[in-house]
Amino acid sequence: MEFSILLALCTFAFISTVTPGPNNMMLLASGAQYGYVRSLPHMFGIVIGVAGLMISTLLGIGALFTVFPALYTILKVLGIAYLLWLAFKIATAPVTELEVQQASTKGPLAWWQGALFQLVNPKAWMMALASVGTFSSPTEHYFESGVAIVVAFAVIGFPCISIWAAAGAKMRVWLSSPSRRKTFNLTMGAATAATLFLIV
Repeated sequence: MEFSILLALCTFAFISTVTPGPNNMMLLASGAQYGYVRSLPHMFGIVIGVAGLMISTLLGIGALFTVFPALYTILKVLGIAYLLWLAFKIATAPVTELEVQQASTKGPLAWWQGALFQLVNPKAWMMALASVGTFSSPTEHYFESGVAIVVAFAVIGFPCISIWAAAGAKMRVWLSSPSRRKTFNLTMGAATAATLFLIV
């Protein structure tokens, strides 16, 4: 892969993973509720899930959306429904000390939950389809270019999404009262739902 193309790929990976989206809103809320370290499995799951979408698209599964456009419509409907459910859960998260302690024992999303969420995450699919369609080489270098795409999103994506979990963790000190927690939860729930305008 030429340096100019690699640079463009890395730039696209950075912009698409650091900007607001369902994953980052969920990590911001997770960092605030559980802290950075406990949110690490969720982050690893996102990286694994996105890599899985990239590989699936490289193998040709993404072409099904072109042949059968209804599949992408179904995916978007499922993604929107699940995202709205998550937004509701975030908005109605516990706010009193006792409720927060009880919820804390349940823990954040496991790595496999973070990975599976990418299957219904329209933004993740758009990243996979756009990156493979734009940066993969149609020549004998298809495999090498595919590896470059997957590695670029993993290496660049993890620190980018980490920023959101770390920012949430920093807010834990500010979220010292039920009223502040309620305001934060409502704001994060609304922000999570608002990401639909970025991906629909």
